[in-house]
Amino acid sequence: MVRLEDVARAAGVSKATASRALSRPDLVAADTRERVQRLAAEMGLNLNPAARALFTGRTGALAMIVPSLTNPYFAPILAGAQQELATGNGHALIAASDGGTGEIELAHSLLGHADGALLIAPRAGDDDIRQLASRMPLVVIDRHVRGVPAFVADTPRGVGQLVTHLNNLGHRRIGYVGGPDGSSLDRLRIAAAKRHATAAGGGVEVVGSATPELDTGLRLAAQWPFGPDVTAVVAYSSFIALGLLIGLRERGTDVPGEVSIAAVDHLAAAGGLLTSLRVPLEDLGRAAASALRSSPPAPDPRVTKIRAELVEGRSTADARR
Repeated sequence: MVRLEDVARAAGVSKATASRALSRPDLVAADTRERVQRLAAEMGLNLNPAARALFTGRTGALAMIVPSLTNPYFAPILAGAQQELATGNGHALIAASDGGTGEIELAHSLLGHADGALLIAPRAGDDDIRQLASRMPLVVIDRHVRGVPAFVADTPRGVGQLVTHLNNLGHRRIGYVGGPDGSSLDRLRIAAAKRHATAAGGGVEVVGSATPELDTGLRLAAQWPFGPDVTAVVAYSSFIALGLLIGLRERGTDVPGEVSIAAVDHLAAAGGLLTSLRVPLEDLGRAAASALRSSPPAPDPRVTKIRAELVEGRSTADARR
């Protein structure tokens, strides 16, 4: 049976260098990496993940844990992270709680199967996240947890931009359709919306716990949970915003003539229809995966913010006075 040290001897390198060439090829010079990998293949060294973990202590896998696979916001984050992993022959273990087992429990179940985890857990407790970080390399996405590296789409700042944009169009009473109960990031978005609206002499009416689906927007358009003075609505999901737009127009409401609609995320398929925030989510995923691959994580974890850009569409216009 061929062993790692046999390959190292044939390649004229140390066992540690041979190990890195097979498990962390991005850390080894190209000629050395190619020589070790070629000899490993020729000599029949077993390169499956289980065998790699035995001699390197690493599986080559990162866990990516999200609350749901149906929320379109998460897909580009996962895609960006996977693109980053592919540059080093790594792979992803993707798990979603989908209303069942919590994200923290999922992460604990993957201990030993992954070298670390990218965690999107908007409702998990800070202490639970820190306890998990003590057991495995961890990066959190879209939340702030003291002592844990984080990558955050700066949507609270972006929501402030959206509200200011609507204020400048003359809208003073603005509705906000928020995300799931307990979302720490959504609390920051709501606070930003209220702060900017108040500064302009207006206010915000909040409807929360909305699922990011077209049907949610259609239902809200039919029920209209906001007061009669609300002339603009910001939704945390583009799908909700599209549902609102379609539903309001079906009932004879002029959008954006009577009600303006904006979204906190950007749906490319909507073209220039929606006024929204464009967030480079693939870049966020790549940056988070890159930080996690440079294990162990930095001793002084910081929050890295990814800025959102306001994109004006055809769904917002001057408020009727």
